[in-house]
Amino acid sequence: MKENTLRRIFDCGVIPVVRAPSGELAIKAVEALLDGGIDVIELTMTVPGAVGVIQSLVQRFGRRAVVGAGTVLDVETARACMLAGASFVVSPIFDAPTIAACRTYGTVVMPGALTPTEIVRAWQAGADLVKVFPCSAMGGASYLKSLAAPLPDVRFVPTGGVSLQNVATFIQAGASAVGVGSDLVDIAKIEAGNAQGVVDAARAYLDAVKTARGAGAKAA
Repeated sequence: MKENTLRRIFDCGVIPVVRAPSGELAIKAVEALLDGGIDVIELTMTVPGAVGVIQSLVQRFGRRAVVGAGTVLDVETARACMLAGASFVVSPIFDAPTIAACRTYGTVVMPGALTPTEIVRAWQAGADLVKVFPCSAMGGASYLKSLAAPLPDVRFVPTGGVSLQNVATFIQAGASAVGVGSDLVDIAKIEAGNAQGVVDAARAYLDAVKTARGAGAKAA
């Protein structure tokens, strides 16, 4: 199961970070993302009743979606999310006990780290991927490229400041996937009844990632 989750994350290349003021809006956003072709979902703990929403998404969409938990800060929350069916756990920080718990449950874990030392510590602790956050604050894609050169084995997922305009540069800089927030998951559009706007954005992101990967393969 773990390898399947990783494969689907890599294949998709885009991890939408779903934040919403209600579970209902979050579910509508997920529906739009799926309609746009993105089948990997990170639902943050800032969504009211987030653990229950994760359980509902898993039950509703089954294998159609890989549902993960975001903004997880401790072991207790991670365990609750995994029991609700989360296939991966994301944190903005590096917390060794949380990584250990996820490994015990056989769940993909993506801790947050920013400096080279933090990144290596997270990787050595057993991270499956490392969320480089907030990547934009350190220079964005150029910073990621600087990290990827001496750390070729680490699977990077830059988050913070990723947009449709720069997503290709992150992929070409060495990102295994990217985490994207409101530039993709525009809750205001969902609230306004414009789910198609999110559908279109999802398709655009997937196209951009595919094109960037193709260009990288040709360059190699």
